[in-house]
Amino acid sequence: MADNLPSDFDVIVIGTGLPESIIAAACSRSGQRVLHVDSRNYYGGNWASFSFSGLLSWIKEYQENSDVVSENSSWQEQILENEEAILLSSRDKTIQHVEVFCYASQDLHKDVEEAGALQKNHAFVTPENSIEAAEAACLPTADESFSTQSCETPAEQTQRSDPESSVEVNDAETAGEKENLSDDKPSEEETSENVPNVQDNTEPPKKNRITYSQIIKEGRRFNIDLVSKLLYSRGLLIDLLIKSNVSRYAEFKNVTRILVFREGIVEQVPCSRADVFNSKQLTMVEKRMLMKFLTFCMQYEEHPDEYKAYEETTFSDYLKTQKLTPNLQYFVLHSIAMTSETTSSTVDGLKATKNFLHCLGRYGNTPFLFPLYGQGELPQCFCRMCAVFGGIYCLRHSVRCLVVDKESRKCKAIIDQFGQRIISKHFVIEDSYLSENTCSRVQYRQLSRAILITDGSVLKTDSDQQISILTVPAEEPGSFAVRVIELCSSTMTCMKGTYLVHLTCMSSKTAREDLEQVVQKLFTPYTEMETENEHVEKPRILWALYFNMRDSSDISRDCYDDLPSNVYVCSGPDSGLGNDNAVKQAETLFQQICPNEDFCPAPPNPEDIVLDGDSSQQEASESSVIPEANSETPKESTDLGNPEEPSE
Repeated sequence: MADNLPSDFDVIVIGTGLPESIIAAACSRSGQRVLHVDSRNYYGGNWASFSFSGLLSWIKEYQENSDVVSENSSWQEQILENEEAILLSSRDKTIQHVEVFCYASQDLHKDVEEAGALQKNHAFVTPENSIEAAEAACLPTADESFSTQSCETPAEQTQRSDPESSVEVNDAETAGEKENLSDDKPSEEETSENVPNVQDNTEPPKKNRITYSQIIKEGRRFNIDLVSKLLYSRGLLIDLLIKSNVSRYAEFKNVTRILVFREGIVEQVPCSRADVFNSKQLTMVEKRMLMKFLTFCMQYEEHPDEYKAYEETTFSDYLKTQKLTPNLQYFVLHSIAMTSETTSSTVDGLKATKNFLHCLGRYGNTPFLFPLYGQGELPQCFCRMCAVFGGIYCLRHSVRCLVVDKESRKCKAIIDQFGQRIISKHFVIEDSYLSENTCSRVQYRQLSRAILITDGSVLKTDSDQQISILTVPAEEPGSFAVRVIELCSSTMTCMKGTYLVHLTCMSSKTAREDLEQVVQKLFTPYTEMETENEHVEKPRILWALYFNMRDSSDISRDCYDDLPSNVYVCSGPDSGLGNDNAVKQAETLFQQICPNEDFCPAPPNPEDIVLDGDSSQQEASESSVIPEANSETPKESTDLGNPEEPSE
């Protein structure tokens, strides 16, 4: 592939995360010749989504690549006397402290061969014991995990009936048995008068349990994000998706519930006006208090006298001065503003509350949207746009070094893994590709992440298809609030009968130490003893993954050593709930590369393109009412082009 690559481009982008993908799309749309490469074999970098087997492969790949050091020095022959090389990192150090737990039953059908089984004890991953940890965790090899055979073979060896339909049939049969038993039972009076008390030793029918082998067999139904985020309905990313028409490549669903965790109980927070007045959690006086305060927040900038005296205080202290009950203060702080109780200022809290309210009602009763098939779809959407306008893509294509002219201190080219020298005017690179020498003065923050597969929701309702967000406040000094996002199977991120739960917070320790306490409050590990108890209140954890991820979002360019002026650095995922930081970063760097160019303008409608001597196409385009992209959007997903019509 390298031999066929052109040797001259306008922009070379290294890394396929969300900011890099947006920049690549914008540059390609403006007419620049773009080469977009990634050393990984998947799109998205730390923004990616994986099937279950793919996630196991990601863990294994990380372990195997931890200590990889390349000794190939053929690239040095490409460096001229008036040039010098800036080496790039050959390994990814953005992920640390990986721990995996499997709680689901691993009692397999005798004819089923389990692919990539994990032991019930966790595997702690470090560079020193990466090989031993891989063997202890029984993770699949890269070939096994990415092949169709590894995911499909277990299903072929079992009965041919669909696992999902078989679960439904079993439930129906169980229900039928219960109905028959109830019909045959005598009345309570007859039982008490005519029939002596006899102890019933018959075991009740057991509820179907999800085993680890089922998760493996249904692994392709999972789309597990490495980073957990939502889209504000009036946020910068939604506006960019609509403006550039990239939204035609993706589908979205509304987040249906905003929850709060208080005094050990999970409750739903009323957000919209209708929710507030229909809520049974609030008294009539509290409803009026809340509506009055939220109305003020929408127009707080017009009334500076109301908060000017509290600008130096925290938003939490400011709420105490308002006529709000402790219950309302808790709702506003943790479920509407979603700000820190100790560090967020009054202005930050008012701004966050206004943004929340501003986004309400555009597509649904909450301000948030979630992309079907996971957050990892978004970088790929912009990569598609880049490719449509001529961008060239190469995965599994690493770059050895940047070539810098000693006199001008400008970067001239890159040298790839095959020793090919590729010239360009501008270079965009993701932070994780920079070497330790370049980042010697950089102080990174860390994110703590947990990914859980559970068998139930944290708040059960009549519908099992709920998408929820929950904030658990910090309890100890020095710790951080934990954001919990729970996804149902209709988001195309998990198999039927399960929920995919993401937990995120700023790191103070390892991910497990930061998040395990919250996990224990909301969930209970699946054990064989508990399967007989049908009255377990908390949802059970079937599988869990903990890891720390680097947060490079606040790193200044000045912190990098000897970085040429035409090399632009993109950060990885940040701790924020939305994606505004990635969009702002991409637009800022694009304006430096292509000043005075429009940032991701809408592509021309193919129906509006009129060829010479052909006027019939123009008439056809004028008579067209519904764009083709909208006609393909299912009813249950949100069409970003019609914000006035909330999704069902």
